[in-house]
Amino acid sequence: MQLTISTVIGLLLLGIAAGSLSGLVGIGGGIVIVPALVFGFGFSQHTAQGTSLAVLALPVVGLGALTYYRNGHMNIPTAMIIAVGFVVGGLFGGKLANALPAETIKRIFGGLLMLLAVKMLFFPK
Repeated sequence: MQLTISTVIGLLLLGIAAGSLSGLVGIGGGIVIVPALVFGFGFSQHTAQGTSLAVLALPVVGLGALTYYRNGHMNIPTAMIIAVGFVVGGLFGGKLANALPAETIKRIFGGLLMLLAVKMLFFPK
């Protein structure tokens, strides 16, 4: 992909949208960035997912988390336990994703988003 001025502006706007949604409702990478990179910027599913994971580096997530922490909305012990599992799961998931065809990953991704949407819209608890 060639980084033209319009592409850079588009990517910055995507980052602002994903960051805003991440801070607002805890989403951003998978739900916003991956589809935008695939459908808006022509990335392959694998490259979009890898790029999205690279965006989630500590400096980006850290600022949002710091705001929640300062307002007393963070459970550190729970976060640490989940983080350990997240590291293991991220390694396993990354290896599995790279072993699967892009179309299979797209279907898994889309199915998961649909299930989550139905759950959140119709089954609030």
